[in-house]
Amino acid sequence: MNIIIPMAGMGKRMRPHTLTTAKPLIPIAGKPIVQRLVEDIAATCNEKLDEIAYVINPAFGKETEQLLLEVADSLGAKGKIYYQDEPLGTAHAILAAKEALQGNVFIAFADTLIKAEFTIDTGKDAIIWTQRVKDPSQFGVVRLAEDGAIIELVEKPKEFVSDLAIIGIYYFKDGENLRNELQYLIDNNIQEKGEYQLTNAMEHMRNKGIKFYCDQVEEWLDCGNKDATVYTNQRILEIKNGKEVLKAASHKSTNSIIIEPCFIGENVEISNSVIGPHVSLEANSKINGSVISNSIVRNDTIISNAHITNSLIGKSSCLKGCPDEYSLGDFSCVE
Repeated sequence: MNIIIPMAGMGKRMRPHTLTTAKPLIPIAGKPIVQRLVEDIAATCNEKLDEIAYVINPAFGKETEQLLLEVADSLGAKGKIYYQDEPLGTAHAILAAKEALQGNVFIAFADTLIKAEFTIDTGKDAIIWTQRVKDPSQFGVVRLAEDGAIIELVEKPKEFVSDLAIIGIYYFKDGENLRNELQYLIDNNIQEKGEYQLTNAMEHMRNKGIKFYCDQVEEWLDCGNKDATVYTNQRILEIKNGKEVLKAASHKSTNSIIIEPCFIGENVEISNSVIGPHVSLEANSKINGSVISNSIVRNDTIISNAHITNSLIGKSSCLKGCPDEYSLGDFSCVE
């Protein structure tokens, strides 16, 4: 089984945080989004993972590439970096990793996390994971036959077709066939709004007799903007609490209250403060005389005499005497 993770987007909706950190590397409950995604996928695979292929922007840099390779290695797979130089759509992104499109292939776009209990039925031609949504007009959706087979793929329907939204997670039994279909789009310049779309390739495959099936996740967690990312951090803390070590032994807490669930990183120092619920404090952060709830505070940040909630505070920042909610970039200071 190969896993392909397209993640070359620059995350403009997450600025200022993505000016210095690639969006899939923003931490959720102490781990980068992409690491949590890959670990969750690996847990569903009954087969050996051969390669984890990351499709990234060259601007992400060597440090990011090394971290991604280490994540693959920790799961017993070979990590490989592929580049997408231009944002030309989902099909174009996946085809950038054409060498990994062979045999059984799992594809997951790295701006989402899921709560799900499933195993991949590798005997099926293809599977698209979905979740029911209130407003399907904002998503690609699938329409199903009685046996669960997909009979139609519709991108952002203006009239109701289905409420099963495609969440960006897919399985293909024949990676080579998918590669040929993606190449066909490029060679024949088949685009939607100036981009090459995976949905077009899948619809062509379906019309040629490939059977697509639908599976659903319990919960789909988006990381597209600050508020969504903070909420995802909240849910992952709730899901992982008791299943994962969320507090480093090296942290120090003096005259403070920690309301679970929280993530407390290495060498974090907390004094005269109330932390939680749903707070992630990354390594080397120092909190004094503050109340923090439902927030992510990145590493090497100092917060004192502040009362904050629903916030994402960048690394190596400082916040003093401020009651509010923030989206504060790295290396920033508010007093």
